Amino acid sequence: MDGIGEESSPRNPLALPWDRFSAWLHAICVVGFDLELGQTVEALYPPHANLTDKEKTSICYLSFPDSNSGCLGDTQFCFRFRQSTGRRASLHCANDLTDRESPVYLKKDPACFYGYVYFRQVRDKTLKRGYFQKSLVLISKLPYINFFHTVLKQLAPEYFERSEPCLEAACSDIDRWPSPVPGKTLTLPIMGVVIKVRIPTRYDKPGTTQMVELSQQSEAQISVTLPTIHEVDLFRCFSPVLFHIQMVWELVLLGEPLVVMAPSPSQSSETVLALVGCISPLKYCSDFRPYFTIHDTEFKEYTTRTQAPPSVIFGVTNPFFAKTLQHWPHIIRIGDVKLAGDVPKQVKVKKLKNLKTLDSKPGVYSSYKPYLNRDEEIIKQLQKGVQQRRPTEAQNAILRRHFLELTQSFIIPLERYVAGLMPLLKSVCAWKSPPQLKPFSQEEFMKSLERAGPQLTSALKGDWIGLYRHFLRSPNFDGWFRMRRKEMMQKLEALHLEALCNEDLLMWVQKHTEVEAVDLVLKLKNKLAQAQREELPVKAETLEKLRNHVCAIIDELPEDLQGILLKTAHS
Repeated sequence: MDGIGEESSPRNPLALPWDRFSAWLHAICVVGFDLELGQTVEALYPPHANLTDKEKTSICYLSFPDSNSGCLGDTQFCFRFRQSTGRRASLHCANDLTDRESPVYLKKDPACFYGYVYFRQVRDKTLKRGYFQKSLVLISKLPYINFFHTVLKQLAPEYFERSEPCLEAACSDIDRWPSPVPGKTLTLPIMGVVIKVRIPTRYDKPGTTQMVELSQQSEAQISVTLPTIHEVDLFRCFSPVLFHIQMVWELVLLGEPLVVMAPSPSQSSETVLALVGCISPLKYCSDFRPYFTIHDTEFKEYTTRTQAPPSVIFGVTNPFFAKTLQHWPHIIRIGDVKLAGDVPKQVKVKKLKNLKTLDSKPGVYSSYKPYLNRDEEIIKQLQKGVQQRRPTEAQNAILRRHFLELTQSFIIPLERYVAGLMPLLKSVCAWKSPPQLKPFSQEEFMKSLERAGPQLTSALKGDWIGLYRHFLRSPNFDGWFRMRRKEMMQKLEALHLEALCNEDLLMWVQKHTEVEAVDLVLKLKNKLAQAQREELPVKAETLEKLRNHVCAIIDELPEDLQGILLKTAHS
């Protein structure tokens, strides 16, 4: 039982205080409303949590719905904001493992924090304002949306009833959790409830959900089992624009500027997160803001008319944005949540000039012409599901599978072409630097589509070539290709290490001068350091064998040189 075993394991005496808490969360904030100061951070946990004044200001503004939202009762939503410049990354080895083994779309964002909010607004005549307004906010680097919203559902109601001691107890609970290691089923106690989760790994087959079963004895303790830690309900988010899912997928794939205008922060944030997730397993590489306000530090940067709108997706609820963002090329207007039995009637994309206020009719406002034909089958299938009251989980699974197959059909030809940029194995020589990758040629790639294009896996017709040409100019291609290039270069370095390992280095040393032998030792040490630093995909036994080679070469050298080389080993 890896989850239970880790949960109860004793803390490493060398570990830093609150290291387990920090693996999951940066801080827990309580944001309240003061008549003179406005929104303020009333409490911050744990005691060592550090946030700059700028970060606190961002959290304060983003933790409350806009006044026009009229959110009475309890509301949950998510936001994302830039961390202050100059902040040092405080990642320990467990977090490195989390990132290394995670799929690209679940890796921590080095430049941003996520804020997971539970906001309560209820009438209270004893308060001058007439309302009790407060938010409990979890600040984290991890994009585990579903998981943290579930944690808040357990924690926030308790906090609103019992106040501060409850948060101290929660911090202690979280600080006893095992690290968020991908591939393991974890049981995480919080406020008397046990949450069972499995964090996906980079090796999982896309579109599958793997849960490791616990024994019956352990299962009796589980209060909440989460089938996913990060996915939102795609069908619920896309149902208002059901006829345009093909077009919306293209806009996200191409990194086009996109605004979601919604009546509430929960709809705004869920829709933005659904958009970002619809091209999975491809990572959305541009900026995105699930909930954006006029007080945001990037407000001027993102709403200026002096330059073209940037590649960003953000969600808004303030009517002011309907006027401010009229120059944006693509806007999705979401109405109030409809009943599950309602089928959206809108078929045509609306013109941007028709969007005057946030009260405009729901729909997609854009002059964009999709490259691919609309998939009528998926729309009919989902509409039929609505009419027959098919469970939303099933509708969600159908739509998620559609997007996955569409993205895979698009990306497989690119993967196949880029794999061909790898030099032949026989070109890797121990006594030469690793060979270079062939350059990416757009024209060669386009030619490859004739025989091995998306038509092999997708029946969708349209201008696939045009879509690829546009994609190759997008931030998503740039981010994807950088990652693939890095992986391939690391593979070449690993193959070079294996080639060195298979050579008779002692024989080589005996045929060369001492100067050349010392040079070889230093190069091998650099290679070993690089393998550890960059976590190259090399077998442990290969590295051990190479270390033994280094030691054997040093033993063959005169004592004065041995002393110098051994010193460099420890410096």
